[in-house]
Amino acid sequence: MEEQSFHETPQEIKGWNWGAFMYNITWGIGNKTYLPLLCLIPVFNLVWVFVCGFKGNEWAWQKGDYKDVESFLKVQKTWNRAGLFSFILFIALVIFYFLFFAAIITSLTNSNNPYAGA
Repeated sequence: MEEQSFHETPQEIKGWNWGAFMYNITWGIGNKTYLPLLCLIPVFNLVWVFVCGFKGNEWAWQKGDYKDVESFLKVQKTWNRAGLFSFILFIALVIFYFLFFAAIITSLTNSNNPYAGA
């Protein structure tokens, strides 16, 4: 078996990383890759979080000290699970937020209408 160069990214690990997307700065520090720190730049971060999600696995593989692909995937599986859970929770909270304020606005609008209930 020939030894793989760490500059070469195995095909098995390429793909989306929810941990790098949702926890970009923390994930970057934890994986010894510091490009996610660019998420601290306002406005630029709106694009860079997607770059982190897409390129995260490759960056972590190149900077990490993993003995094989399986150990790498095991570590990133935990990040992916946490990131996906956070993303789903975030979307649910945003939906709840809009529904809550839509209900309040509707309630206030109807209570000021003199023809409501007539």
